[in-house]
Amino acid sequence: MSSAPVVPVDLSTPEAFAEGVPHALFAKLRAESPVAFCSERNGGPGFYSVFRRADVVHVSKHPRLFSSHLGTNIEDQPPEALAQLQTILINMDPPQHVKYRALVRRGFTPQQIGAMTPHVAQLAREVVDRVASKGECDFVAEVAAELPLLVICELMGVPASDRRRIFDLSNRLIGFDDPEFQTSKDDGMAAAAEMWAYAHQLGEQRRAKPMGDLVSDLVNGSVDGAKLTELEFDNFFLLLAVAGNETTRNAISGGLLALMEHRGQWERLLSDRSLLDTAVDEIVRWVSPVIHFRRTATFDTELAGIAIPAGAKVVMWYASANRDAAAFARADVFDVARSPNPHLGFGIGEHFCLGSHLARLEIRCLFEELLRRLPDIELAGAPRRLRSNFIHGIKQLPVRFTPEAASR
Repeated sequence: MSSAPVVPVDLSTPEAFAEGVPHALFAKLRAESPVAFCSERNGGPGFYSVFRRADVVHVSKHPRLFSSHLGTNIEDQPPEALAQLQTILINMDPPQHVKYRALVRRGFTPQQIGAMTPHVAQLAREVVDRVASKGECDFVAEVAAELPLLVICELMGVPASDRRRIFDLSNRLIGFDDPEFQTSKDDGMAAAAEMWAYAHQLGEQRRAKPMGDLVSDLVNGSVDGAKLTELEFDNFFLLLAVAGNETTRNAISGGLLALMEHRGQWERLLSDRSLLDTAVDEIVRWVSPVIHFRRTATFDTELAGIAIPAGAKVVMWYASANRDAAAFARADVFDVARSPNPHLGFGIGEHFCLGSHLARLEIRCLFEELLRRLPDIELAGAPRRLRSNFIHGIKQLPVRFTPEAASR
């Protein structure tokens, strides 16, 4: 085994992603330094980065060797903050992770999501109805954000009057490196506290009167015979609220941008709607809404011949793995007919995205409606990107199209 080469760019900072994911850099690293060491902002100890798909799969499928629980972000957290973050599902290891995931798994099965198809399609129609007669809109705020927010809030039992509040809090929580959404870490903590307070209030209502929604499942379910603690419930609510709308929103907005930048692919979908299923997965691969996740090595080990010491941070770059030429033919080509498509946009292994079936349904329903109703949609300005090395997000995407009367 050999020591790791050093990445010349500080990937721990959002500045490296200011113009989008640095795909040219990732391609060079996959070829020359597939496992490399990165320095860290704020004087942290640094971390090992994993760029190839095969190595990301290896890390993901060995949770006892690469823990989600021991460290949660690239930047190490103080003990009190770490203890709070460890109660979130994505920061758990087996067997705890399996038990807590089971609390809400039934709400996301293929059968359950399949039964939702007519309703999600109707919601997609209503979302497009609200912009179709205008001839222009901000696609992110008025279209991409709307459908995932409506669906996850319905599943959780959040009243329609409170959905915009959940949306705003989610932005402040995810946009922790973007001053437009958050001006300080204290503001991020304030947003979390507001989300927890809201969760507590709704949870009390569902504890007294269950309604068959996900919040009812959480407050009335148990793990090893014990009810969730207040912190466990609050963080579960926060995860569902944020992951259930932010990532799909960014897949939809990034997907439209990709289709507009590769207009021939939009034309293919217009002429052949049977390509929508493969198009959805290609959108997720191409966009990679979650750019990275961290694990922590529990023992001395190695990756691609590079020694990884126990306790080291290991960061998996999904955005790089999803462009790996060893796994994808013409990896740098956006192809709505791509099949097979073994992308890692939903992760793999223990933490494979619980809501993957729901996300696919939402993306498909919305693009089906856009293709039918707004076939000449086009960009009306440059996208404004989220300042983040964690979430591949677009804050604003102006579009224009031939207006139509709203459907009835």
